[in-house]
Amino acid sequence: MSNSEYSQVIHPLPPLYDQNSRILILGSFPSIKTREAGFFYGHPQNRFWPMLSALLEIDPPLSATEPERTSRIVLARNIAMWDSIESCGIIGSSDSSIRNVVPNDFTKIFATADIKHVFCNGSTAYRYYRQYRHRTDKIGVSRMPSTSPANAAKSLEDLIREWSVILPLINVNS
Repeated sequence: MSNSEYSQVIHPLPPLYDQNSRILILGSFPSIKTREAGFFYGHPQNRFWPMLSALLEIDPPLSATEPERTSRIVLARNIAMWDSIESCGIIGSSDSSIRNVVPNDFTKIFATADIKHVFCNGSTAYRYYRQYRHRTDKIGVSRMPSTSPANAAKSLEDLIREWSVILPLINVNS
C-alpha cells in the first residue's frame, strides 16, 4: 500500500507511565517512522527529544533509538506518554488525513497515576483528546506547539521556551 492511500492502522505502542507520573504528554497518532522505530517520536526530524533533552538538561540527548534509557529517564521525571488515538484511517503520516477515529482509553493511566495535567503535542492531539475524553475531574489540558518537522513555524528554541511550562510539574533533577 502506498503512502497516498488510506489505511486503517492500530496504534502499536503501549502507554509509557507508572504510578509516579504527574503529567501526560499526548501525541495524536504515531507516524510511519515512529511505528517503524517502535518508540515515541521516532521520526529522526521530530524535535520532541531534542526539546525535552534541553528542558531536562540531559546529555547525551534522549532518543527514540534508545527506548530503554529514554523510558527510564522520562519516567524518573514523572512524565507519562501516549497518543490520543487508538486507531484511525490515515494516509501515510498525515494528521490532516485522519478519519474513522477510535480514541485511546486513558482509564488505566488515570487510575494508576495522579496525573495533574495533560499536554497535547499539537492541535490534532488536543482536538481528539478533548473530543473523546469522558472525564469530569479537574485535570488540566493544554495544547502545545507541535514538535513535528511539519511545524516549521516554530524553531527548536521556540519549542523549548513554550514547553518549559511542564517544568514545575515534573521531577527535573532525577
